[in-house]
Amino acid sequence: VIRKRLLIDGDGAGDDRRINLLVKSFIKWCNSGSQEEGYLQYQRMLSTLSQCEFSMGKTLLVYDMNLREMENYEKIYKDIENSIAAAHEKISECKKQILQAKRIRKNRQEYDALAKVIQHHPDRHETLKQLEALGKELQNLSHIKENVEDKLELRRKQFHVLLSTIHELQQTLENDEKLSEAEESQETQMEAEAKQ
Repeated sequence: VIRKRLLIDGDGAGDDRRINLLVKSFIKWCNSGSQEEGYLQYQRMLSTLSQCEFSMGKTLLVYDMNLREMENYEKIYKDIENSIAAAHEKISECKKQILQAKRIRKNRQEYDALAKVIQHHPDRHETLKQLEALGKELQNLSHIKENVEDKLELRRKQFHVLLSTIHELQQTLENDEKLSEAEESQETQMEAEAKQ
């Protein structure tokens, strides 16, 4: 019985029952014999009508509230969709920033490595000073080399003169020996001839 009534009644507000009661009250009012009974039926009909109007007003208010709630839910849904889209954009932007930060970090590490290598070498001013000092030292060494080469050439010439003098002296001594031998041989010949 309860299941049938709920199925017939719809959402369970009792509107069908009230309408049935109203129809029965109207039939009783029409068939009423006395005025008191008619007045009582009339009051019951008015009461049932006010209950039906109240229920209808309540249903309209619930319907309006449901429409407003649906609009509110749609607005919240759109806000959530917009928030999700904004979050996706922010995530993609953050990913770009992360990539850029990684590239900057990598560049900084390379710069630090290059700076360490550069610090091991002297700066340009000091290098120029060293180059200038080396240039002066090179000039001094080239002058010394020229002086040594000149001395060496002079010593070669002197040695050559000395050798040629020694050679001439040897020639002279050999010639002197030959002459003295020739003179001795002539003297011995002459002595031998003188003895004969």
